[in-house]
Amino acid sequence: MHETTVTEDSHQELLARTAALYYEQEMTQNEIADRLGLSRVKVYRLLKEAREEQVVQIVINWPISRVPALEDDLKRSFGLGQALVLQSGQNDVTPGLRRLGQLSARYLEDILEDGMTMTVCLGRSTFEVVNAIRPGFRAHVNVAQAIGSLPFATPELDSAALARQLAHKLGGQVLYLSSPLVADNPEAATVLRSQRAIERTLLAARAASVALLGIGNMDPATSGFVKAGSLTAEAMAQLAAEGAIGDMAGQFITVDGKLHPCSYNQRVVGLRHDELRHIPNTIAVAMGLDKARAILGALRTKIINVLCTDDQSAREVLRLNELPTGLVAASTPRSPSAALA
Repeated sequence: MHETTVTEDSHQELLARTAALYYEQEMTQNEIADRLGLSRVKVYRLLKEAREEQVVQIVINWPISRVPALEDDLKRSFGLGQALVLQSGQNDVTPGLRRLGQLSARYLEDILEDGMTMTVCLGRSTFEVVNAIRPGFRAHVNVAQAIGSLPFATPELDSAALARQLAHKLGGQVLYLSSPLVADNPEAATVLRSQRAIERTLLAARAASVALLGIGNMDPATSGFVKAGSLTAEAMAQLAAEGAIGDMAGQFITVDGKLHPCSYNQRVVGLRHDELRHIPNTIAVAMGLDKARAILGALRTKIINVLCTDDQSAREVLRLNELPTGLVAASTPRSPSAALA
């Protein structure tokens, strides 16, 4: 079959047209191939590219139920402006995280206004929030990348990719932080922060009205730092042995909400915790019993205004908050059934 020659200028239009025929007119890939004079393989590749490039966006509306009593407990215990607690219905974390992302996205859509600037960090949870923002939503919100990139980790979860996707959805401009997340040493990080382009983005991020953050734990098997080669699994384990319980905005914290006194934190290029505290609406999205201690430490930083989590995690965080610090540090996550008890 002779395939239509596509110029660079018309490629985006071809992606949109192919997607419209498939998703809106419900034509088969063979029918589209005949209509456009393409092979079926070419149509398949165009549809795949259309999804990857956000020409077409698929949003699954998961059923969402909240737990108001736990939301009230979290707000009272940690002085939060808002808490969004998802009622979990499955043991599989991925659908739960997608539903949590959807819940967080609806909250974002309610508070964003034209002319705002928003800043965003990397991670799986922030990816799910950005992905769940509805395609037709437009608030003309600019997006500044809050921390540098982990280019060798999962690309779609990186802060640059998330900032670009978020700005596209919100109809605003994107300001990139053209730097790795972790410099070779603290002196190099200082030099990078002083670079004009980087300083410009950091200034915009500091002045943001809304920040979107994830919270990481100390599991080397899932750590973006380890996957990116910024830390070895052994170094991660050593940090945990020295009191680190997780990270937020790329910086390791202790269970009492303080920055861990490690040189690694001085090598991070991005918003510092004391800068994040000045942002009016800082939203953290995280779930999982294995993250309960990290969530507790993050809440104790007094950076977070809004916590989005699930009911099992919320119960465990509230339980841990009643324990002495030493016992929290030594605590192991309870099973889901125990957390529900």
